[in-house]
Amino acid sequence: MSSRTAESAVKRVPTRDEIPESDRWDLAHLYTDDAAWEREFAGLQQRYPQITQFRGKLSESPASLLAALEFEKSIDQPLERLGTYASLRVSENASDPAFLEREARLQNLHTDIVEKCSYISPELMAIPEEKFAALTATPELKPWRTVLERLRRFKPHTLNENEERLLAMSSQPLAGHEDTFSQLTNVDLKFGIITDSTGQQVELSQSSFSSFLVKPDRDLRRRAFHQFYEEFSDHKFTLASTLASSVRTDVFQAKARNYPSALSAALFRNNIPTAVYDNLVSTVRANLAPLHRYYELRRRALGIDAIHHYDTYVPLVAQITTHLTFDEAIDRTIAATAPLGGEYTRELEAGLRGRWCDRYESKGKRSGAFSSGCYGSPPYILMNYKPDVFADMFTLAHEAGHSMHTWYAQRNQTFQDHHYPIFLAEVASTFNEELLTHHLLGQTTDPQMKAYLLNRQIDDLRGTIYRQTMFAEFEKIIHERQEAGEALTLDTLTKIYRELLVAYFGPDFTLDPQLDLECLRIPHFYSAFYVYQYATGMSAAVTLSRQVLETGDPSRYLGFLQSGGKQYPIDTLKAAGVDMSSPQPVESALKLFAERVEELARLLNINHDTR
Repeated sequence: MSSRTAESAVKRVPTRDEIPESDRWDLAHLYTDDAAWEREFAGLQQRYPQITQFRGKLSESPASLLAALEFEKSIDQPLERLGTYASLRVSENASDPAFLEREARLQNLHTDIVEKCSYISPELMAIPEEKFAALTATPELKPWRTVLERLRRFKPHTLNENEERLLAMSSQPLAGHEDTFSQLTNVDLKFGIITDSTGQQVELSQSSFSSFLVKPDRDLRRRAFHQFYEEFSDHKFTLASTLASSVRTDVFQAKARNYPSALSAALFRNNIPTAVYDNLVSTVRANLAPLHRYYELRRRALGIDAIHHYDTYVPLVAQITTHLTFDEAIDRTIAATAPLGGEYTRELEAGLRGRWCDRYESKGKRSGAFSSGCYGSPPYILMNYKPDVFADMFTLAHEAGHSMHTWYAQRNQTFQDHHYPIFLAEVASTFNEELLTHHLLGQTTDPQMKAYLLNRQIDDLRGTIYRQTMFAEFEKIIHERQEAGEALTLDTLTKIYRELLVAYFGPDFTLDPQLDLECLRIPHFYSAFYVYQYATGMSAAVTLSRQVLETGDPSRYLGFLQSGGKQYPIDTLKAAGVDMSSPQPVESALKLFAERVEELARLLNINHDTR
């Protein structure tokens, strides 16, 4: 075979130009073209220095404070729009120098703007308590009352003007590790070619890796796993260095602002008690037995002597294969969300069948999935949809939950109050996954299909609650080690991670040494103390979805979506009917997991006797 023929036989990731326009998002709602972005960028460059005109005047009167806040808003809105467009374009192709250059320029501008605005917080904090209370009580400042009261909470953690200016100037240099990690993992790492059981050569990538792990061919899964991690092993010292640098930055910023710990600093903004984080870890730790039983069930169902990590994603009902087009995934998502009413499904379907979504993998495109938008724009969705990966339909429903949360929040809150925190965002997304599971289970009487769907829900709960809590525990440990003055070397990081793998996967699980390197490839570790919210979000979503399905009344849940960031997240959830300050929601979700494991065992006729 000639080299040209061999090359053509390889199933490669397409370039973006090879993806039909109808399958790509339409960013014209942000800017009609790059030139329009440049015009707004230039206009903002000219205008933002005027923010200094309010220096020393914030406490003069309600009118002077209002003028400053509205001017800052007139900077923040276009800055958010510019940033959304720039980041979405980089997500399309992280190797395009023009996209990277645009984003870098915007980061520089953002740093300058933050520097120019750095006097605002210290000046507001310096206003005496009685005068501040009188200002915020005036009718003119009512639209800004939530913002001002929350800002005042930061008084113990706000530095003087010169110190705030220095921290603002240092924000971009301190984030360099994140750019390094992104470029290394999304662009520079090359995972090679895998030959599947049919002789087809397929390019292994960050995105396609998950596709290999659900293949029934165990040798193919094993080869993909080892080949994938071989590339990470070749760069493990660099990756360990970038992760350690990220942790050091978190600790530095927490200390600089007088927080007792990096964890406290991360939770403070949304007024989340550290007990919520600790309760999550302790509750999950106390309920690992059902997870270990599930791994044994999986081993028996697959008929293997020893279970490895590359055996944990393949569907257990091997006779059922799935191939869903993107439009078919939309159909099922819309049907599943019908309990939320006509407005919800109508707007979601229009967006998904329109061009909210960038559907398929392309060369240089960011891996994974996300929802992103800005005030007044569509809530865009990035996907790397693969018809042969059943989980991708759940990913679509997940991101659709984020997008509709954004849609409702924008239409019911002002710009300054519409931003909802991640703690709430993960409720809306996993809520949709719960509705989808309920819908699909109700559509089948086939025991095999039911077993398949139960397996899917179990793996969803496992991946979202157990796995993310393990990640959360890892984050807490490594930050505490740094705060104690210990060095975060490659050896330290992987040893800590190995201990967690042993605990969470159990004594009968075969842990390949390569899995220790997993801690070096998780992008969310560069946004510290983020992942725990997946677990708390799903726990809340289980409660809320049952509430809607049992009562037939979505009003409290829709009120939750509409609230945006108007209240602190714990209060928002309490209003919707969930108390996340107690362990009860997590316990309920883990109880559901245990029940589903037993139900699946009965369907597969597998008992839990020891080997």
